[in-house]
Amino acid sequence: MMISKQKQQTYAQLMRIDKPIGSLLLLWPTLWALWLAAKGFPELNVLIVFTLGVFIMRSAGCVINDFADRKVDGFVERTKNRPLPSGRATSREAIVLFLVLSLSAFLLVLSQNWLTIQLSVIGLLLAFSYPFMKRFTHLPQLILGLAFGWAIPMAYAAQANQIDNVVWILFIVNVLWTIAYDTLYAMVDRDDDLKIGIKSTAILFGKYDKFIVGLLQFSSLLLLVWLGFLEQLGAVYYLGLVVVLILFFKQQIAIKERDKQACFKAFLSNNLVGFVIFIALFLGYL
Repeated sequence: MMISKQKQQTYAQLMRIDKPIGSLLLLWPTLWALWLAAKGFPELNVLIVFTLGVFIMRSAGCVINDFADRKVDGFVERTKNRPLPSGRATSREAIVLFLVLSLSAFLLVLSQNWLTIQLSVIGLLLAFSYPFMKRFTHLPQLILGLAFGWAIPMAYAAQANQIDNVVWILFIVNVLWTIAYDTLYAMVDRDDDLKIGIKSTAILFGKYDKFIVGLLQFSSLLLLVWLGFLEQLGAVYYLGLVVVLILFFKQQIAIKERDKQACFKAFLSNNLVGFVIFIALFLGYL
C-alpha cells in the first residue's frame, strides 16, 4: 500500500523528524553511558543499535505524546497546528505508528544481551506513561527524566553485560538535568497550561522556577564531579565541566525576565550541554 507524500510529511511531523532536539537530548546521555561502560570507545554494534534506537524511540514518544494531548493541543498556540488537532492525522494512525516504531526499537534491542532486553521493557513503559502524567501530577518532567534516563542503564548493560553502582550516579545526573531543561520548556507554555488544566514543574515551582532550575543544574554538576573522582578522570574532564557551568550560568541570565522566547532558546542550548559532557568523558577516557 502506497502512502501519499502528504501523509509521509504528516507522519514525519508526528515523529518530529523536523525537530531533532529531543533526539539529541536523549542521544547524549546514551553515549555518556556507553563510554562509561567501555571506559572509552564502545563496541561498534552496540553504538549503532543504541544510536538508531534513540531516534526511533524518541519518535515513538512524540507520537504517543501527541495522541495523549490530541484534545488539548488545539488550545495551545505552539501546538495547535500539529497533525492530530489539525485533523491531518487520526488517532488510529497515531497508535499504529507508535506500535510500529516501538516494535522496530524492540527488534533492535533483541540483538543485545538478556539484561538489556529485560531493561527495555521498563523503558517502554516509561516512554508510554510520560505523556499522560501531566494530567495527574505536577511532576511530568520527573517522569520524562526517568524515561530519558533509562537509556543509561540499558546502554551500560549492553556494553558491560552488568549494572555497576556508578551507572546510577549518571542516571540521577540525567534525571536532574532533564527536569531542569524541561522546566525551561514548560515555562514557554505555562500560561496556556494554566488555562486548560495541564500540570508541570513550571507551574509547581511558580516564582521559584529559576532558582530551582539553577539548583537542579548545580546538583547535576556536583554529581558529575563525583563521577570524575570515582572514575579517576583527568583534568580535561573537569575543564569540560567548567564549560558546562558557564553554559548553565548563561541560561540563568537568559531566563532572568522569563521571556518565552528566551526560555525556549535556553532549553535548546542544552543540546550543547549534553555534547560538552560527552566530549569531557570522551577525552577523559583517552
